[in-house]
Amino acid sequence: MKNRMKKKVTRTRNSTADATGEGAPGKAVLTGMRRALLAWYDRERRRLPWREQPSAYRTVVSEFMLQQTQVATVLPYFEKFMSTFPDFASLARSTEHDVLAAWSGLGYYRRARMLKGAAEEIVRSHGAEVPTDPAALLRLPGFGDYTTAAVGSIVHGLALAAVDGNVRRVIARLFEFDDGKGRNGRARNTDKSTASHAQALLSTRRSGDWNQAMMELGATVCTPKRPACGRGPLRRWCRAPAAGRAEELPRPQSAPR
Repeated sequence: MKNRMKKKVTRTRNSTADATGEGAPGKAVLTGMRRALLAWYDRERRRLPWREQPSAYRTVVSEFMLQQTQVATVLPYFEKFMSTFPDFASLARSTEHDVLAAWSGLGYYRRARMLKGAAEEIVRSHGAEVPTDPAALLRLPGFGDYTTAAVGSIVHGLALAAVDGNVRRVIARLFEFDDGKGRNGRARNTDKSTASHAQALLSTRRSGDWNQAMMELGATVCTPKRPACGRGPLRRWCRAPAAGRAEELPRPQSAPR
């Protein structure tokens, strides 16, 4: 009995077994995953203008532009927008017509209006500085949970996990999340589980880099089709490839009845 108990504890500490159930990975596993992903990000990340010349303003603009839009499409618009509106103050005092003109071609024009509204509020209520309080960030126009976490972590190092489509896919494959059911067959809130696991994985020491690394992994390696699992920095911990389910996951969630 004692030997069986010892074996069980050893297996839990050295695998992602906890994370595929209802708990989070053990400390040793988390440390290994964080080191591997951040080292990969430092080495392989795409050199993007908002990363190479970072500022709070450039981060906010890039996050709004990247919503539902690919990086390659955003790049020329980002540079044009920066030259026209170089800071929060210039964007806040601009006309909506001028902002929409600079945004023309990117689509989803509500994002441009929300971005201008956020700039106005940042200038009016926060002295043209991005607030550090997550609650204050959430009150800005266009700031939901994802944008608050992304901007807050990148700009201020807030320990908030940003979960977009790329991150959902990485976590679904890493922990072999299925269609809303746990291994015991009971229904599970997949969005809640994903957010919980994303927060547990987060490197609080480099939260902004970690969030960008997770998104980068989903965008360039752990892609929806034909993922390059052999190049994945988290491959030793990832369950989906071993189960032959990498392309299958995440499954589309069923609509509520």
